[in-house]
Amino acid sequence: MAPKIFLTGATGYIGGEALYSLVKAHPEFEYTVLVRNEERGKPVAAAYPNVRIVYGTLDDAEVIEKEAAAADIVVHTADSADNVPSAKAIAKGLAAGHTAEKPGYWIHLCGTGILTWYDAKHKRFGQAPLPEERYHDIDDIERILSLPDEAIHRDVDKIVIAANESPAVKTLIVGPPTIYGQGRGPVNQRSIQVPGLIEFTLKNGFAPIQAPGLTEWDNVHIRDLGEFFVLAVEAALDPSKNSNPEIFGPKAYFFLENGVHKWSDVAKWVAEEATKQGLLPEPVTKEIDIPQFGANSKSVAARAKKYLGWTPKNPSLKDEIPAAVTYEAKRLGKV
Repeated sequence: MAPKIFLTGATGYIGGEALYSLVKAHPEFEYTVLVRNEERGKPVAAAYPNVRIVYGTLDDAEVIEKEAAAADIVVHTADSADNVPSAKAIAKGLAAGHTAEKPGYWIHLCGTGILTWYDAKHKRFGQAPLPEERYHDIDDIERILSLPDEAIHRDVDKIVIAANESPAVKTLIVGPPTIYGQGRGPVNQRSIQVPGLIEFTLKNGFAPIQAPGLTEWDNVHIRDLGEFFVLAVEAALDPSKNSNPEIFGPKAYFFLENGVHKWSDVAKWVAEEATKQGLLPEPVTKEIDIPQFGANSKSVAARAKKYLGWTPKNPSLKDEIPAAVTYEAKRLGKV
């Protein structure tokens, strides 16, 4: 029998890319996706006629529990980092529908926003990262698993990790940093952070920098993230990997990164490219209070490379800026 995959977030940026990558790599699998309503489901059905669609919101616990119980693998990307009811429903459904001999696997999308907790707490916006703000996903796993409850996403992380208390459930958490590049999903193909900075720039005539402009994040291309989902699903089906506690279990926490950026540098790249494309008269940046670009997030992605052979190979963030500026300009009707 073909493996059964239940995926949430098919209309989203990350979930859409995950579905694209999975279907391309494994068209023989049986896919079920959760979509809010029939209208939202139309483009999914048009792109993937063989994918089964179930309708419901993230609060429809009964629907989610039923599908999680029936699936071999759950790939949860729809508001997955912060939605408590859906996480509880997946945990309950997987435990009910599986056994210790045949566990259900849960691939859960979080994000490295969880690592911004210290700067957010101490209002260190715009400052350079401290050495202790760097988290290595193998060497620092105990620190990652004991982040303070005030950290964003932490409440849901705890639900996912606790799901492993059932011998019928095995989990993998993946936390990407800044994601860039155009997605290939059927609906939303646009990220949040870099497009948001570009949109601000095109609307205000300058690129914003949170003073003093020393904040750092890591980044990963959306297609390299899509490839990770394929590797994770394949690992769940591979007896040599799915029993490895470094890949599935409470300690299976994966960061993904293939580059580092200062947000002040991204602002400069955007201003320069927008000027080059005739969207700004000159490449102006300004220091303003914009804390969403002011807290550090520093992750080291060793686990995916070591245990899954993940090898990022897509263009860098800087290389993608011209296409990203063009995309936003068209979306905003500037060209």
